[in-house]
Amino acid sequence: MKFICRLPFAENFISANLQNSGENLVEFTSFLGDKKLEIKTQSLETLDANDFEFFFKETLSLPESKGLENFPNHENYLQELEKAIETIRENSLAKLVISRPIKKEISNLNLEASFKNICEKYNNTLSYLLITDDEIWMGATPEILGKFNKKSGNFFTMSLAGTLPLNEEWSDKEIEEQKPVSDYILDKLKRFSSEVKVSETYTHTSGNIKHLRTDFSAELEIENLENLIKELHPTPAVCGIPKNFCKQKIMEIENYNREFYAGYIKIETEEDIYYFVNLRCAKIFNNCIIAFAGGGITTKSNLEKEWQETELKSQAILNHLIYN
Repeated sequence: MKFICRLPFAENFISANLQNSGENLVEFTSFLGDKKLEIKTQSLETLDANDFEFFFKETLSLPESKGLENFPNHENYLQELEKAIETIRENSLAKLVISRPIKKEISNLNLEASFKNICEKYNNTLSYLLITDDEIWMGATPEILGKFNKKSGNFFTMSLAGTLPLNEEWSDKEIEEQKPVSDYILDKLKRFSSEVKVSETYTHTSGNIKHLRTDFSAELEIENLENLIKELHPTPAVCGIPKNFCKQKIMEIENYNREFYAGYIKIETEEDIYYFVNLRCAKIFNNCIIAFAGGGITTKSNLEKEWQETELKSQAILNHLIYN
């Protein structure tokens, strides 16, 4: 098992290889919290551009895809969205996040070149590649669930929700979608810190789409860090409120296992502990790649626009693959 990533705006890469000793410096937690993958290692290694190829020196055999059949088409997904809107109305919910797996047939994928290309295209994301004996995940997520500085005790997080193509203007739908996420995060932070700072809401660009974003910072004791993360995850940006009720409804409507999609990735460096929401990600096989994408559904949602939003989000990975 091994892992390589580039933190947002960083020049170098960080890599980790499973050593079965040391600390859990890299962890993947699934959306439902029922699956956790831990990489125990003595330290994370920093790689510059010249060392990058060293990570890929071993010949890699891509896993086979088995039992992957549940891929909703356009009509199926719109039916799921109709169920979501009905659920929202019946239960007076602010929003419900519905996603879908998107399958693309591939052959002769160049994993190294694809990962490098995604890193170049998305400088403001956590771009990563996870390789285990059973599965391969790759992603470029723009959303920070938490960043904790060990020295200062400062905790940072963001409310990132509402999605549009770059050429469209914000509407009430996107504003209504993002506000409950901000309210939820602020409420959780106030339970752990008496000093919380909130920014103005602004536009965050990620490749071919944009989001509404609000930043939060707070002073936090390190012993409260994991409890805060558990309270925050999953935020309404990937789930809904109340989260346990919404998680159950999501499973009923989507009818597939999100696995690590919309879960979170923990990376601990010497100075900081990062937690990234695992978005814009895909699972890679020898003959296909499964990308995951979703959107926040409200009573004002336009079903066709929601379908197009998932198409746009999946392009973050699918449109930047390199083949031999």
